[in-house]
Amino acid sequence: MTVESIDTLFVNFRIATLCDKATDYGRVEGMAIGVSDGKIAWIEPKESAVAASGTPKIVEGKNRWLTPGLIDCHTHLVYGGNRAKEWELRLSGVSYEEISRGGGGILSSVNSTRAASEEELLDSASSRLKFLQAEGVTTVEIKSGYGLDVETELKMLRAANRLRELNGIDVETTLLGAHAVPPEFRDRPDEYIDLVCKEMIPAAKDICTSVDVFCESIAFNVEQTRRVFESALDAGLQIKVHAEQLSDLGMAAEAARMGAISADHLEYLSPADAKVLAENNTVATLLPGAFYCLNETQKPPVAELLKQGANVAIATDSNPGSSPSLSLLMMGNMACNLFGMTPEQSLVGITRNAAKALNLNDRGTIEVGKLADFAVWEVESPSEILYQIGGNPCVGVYKRGKLVVAK
Repeated sequence: MTVESIDTLFVNFRIATLCDKATDYGRVEGMAIGVSDGKIAWIEPKESAVAASGTPKIVEGKNRWLTPGLIDCHTHLVYGGNRAKEWELRLSGVSYEEISRGGGGILSSVNSTRAASEEELLDSASSRLKFLQAEGVTTVEIKSGYGLDVETELKMLRAANRLRELNGIDVETTLLGAHAVPPEFRDRPDEYIDLVCKEMIPAAKDICTSVDVFCESIAFNVEQTRRVFESALDAGLQIKVHAEQLSDLGMAAEAARMGAISADHLEYLSPADAKVLAENNTVATLLPGAFYCLNETQKPPVAELLKQGANVAIATDSNPGSSPSLSLLMMGNMACNLFGMTPEQSLVGITRNAAKALNLNDRGTIEVGKLADFAVWEVESPSEILYQIGGNPCVGVYKRGKLVVAK
């Protein structure tokens, strides 16, 4: 095998490919990875890689582990202010629903985000993003949803898109205009949904890839959610949903039938609806940080989802209120300890299945033709990546074959 077209050669790594149907993390040893123009061109025995002409850059693995770059497929990284005071209230026994109905929760962040400039939102989100990158994250989804008016929602999406340029990371943007009923539409939620469908989606369609809705008793009902999704699909956008977090409204299954790429939270998902997600290839995205921070006791039906063959992803749900987390590794650990997933299932959930949750078929595994997005780990086995609480064994991050984080 010649490497004249290879610009970078990764050698002496132990590789966890995490490919579909692979077992034991898809372990591969004694192989070299050739990268050309940011993509994996071939994976061959090191001894067969002989340069016919030119000299590719050599990345020496020193027997470290190499995995696909991590993917955080559900975040709210762009926002103004914080909600530390509400955290104190919850610790004193006030419920998330009570805080929300009293004008706190999402609406508290709305006030701060409306008041912030685009540059201020960009700077604060960039600082948060660096924590994720340091853990091996190479792709992140960022939702709007703290503007709840056309101008601020667009401001959030613009800031999220600019993070891509500043931080060398891929950003998928999602319009979450239907996150809560804004104060100026109090008691008029249907009129606000009209605004989302007729003004917000048309204005945002060129700067986002998906549309999300928070379908819950404290947010929007099934019919309102369906209306938003119909408008999004008409605009050529993908759909995803916050569903079954606090109660079972059946929206996860309804969204799946409409073609949703993911349904997220899912604590109250019924076994029958778990089957619907699997049948429609809608990824079940679990958010253990919110489960933990809200002191929930109803766990998502992970065993049933896996039994039905659903793809299960894991994400931080990084946001100022219900999951102020900046560690995807911690979420992987929580998925094991709180939800009963294995370390391998969790790693798949923050790589391969997270890519599917964003409908990105060019990443999430180490295979020929995929993006050369890699994370390098100073561990003895892949399970150790998620083992240490509060630790970070990531020692290098490559985006399209280029080093972006080094330790």
